[in-house]
Amino acid sequence: MKRIIAAAAIACIAPAAGIASEAKQITDKSEFLSLVSGKTILRPLVKISVTSDGRISGKGASWPVTGSWSWENGYFCRSLDWGGSDLGYNCQMVTLDDGSISFTSDRGKGQSAAFSLR
Repeated sequence: MKRIIAAAAIACIAPAAGIASEAKQITDKSEFLSLVSGKTILRPLVKISVTSDGRISGKGASWPVTGSWSWENGYFCRSLDWGGSDLGYNCQMVTLDDGSISFTSDRGKGQSAAFSLR
């Protein structure tokens, strides 16, 4: 049951629409850190922090989110655990568009999710 709820919550945070053409791809770790350092990455039901020492923490649909990340060849690569479910390792393209940061799985070939930064 928990996996079904997790899948439904992930579907809510991964819109089907692609990233707008004016979005700027972030390929540099320093630039990425300047965007997220000291901020919370937000979306309905999701509140996550990404720290410069490679940690990810927060909540998604009231379950804890924990993980680690690294920057590899221009991509944000992360391993996540969400409420006890291993979401695995994935390298994601990061883009910035009008103050919204988006993560697109599978090095930009998969699903996208846009977040605000606060």
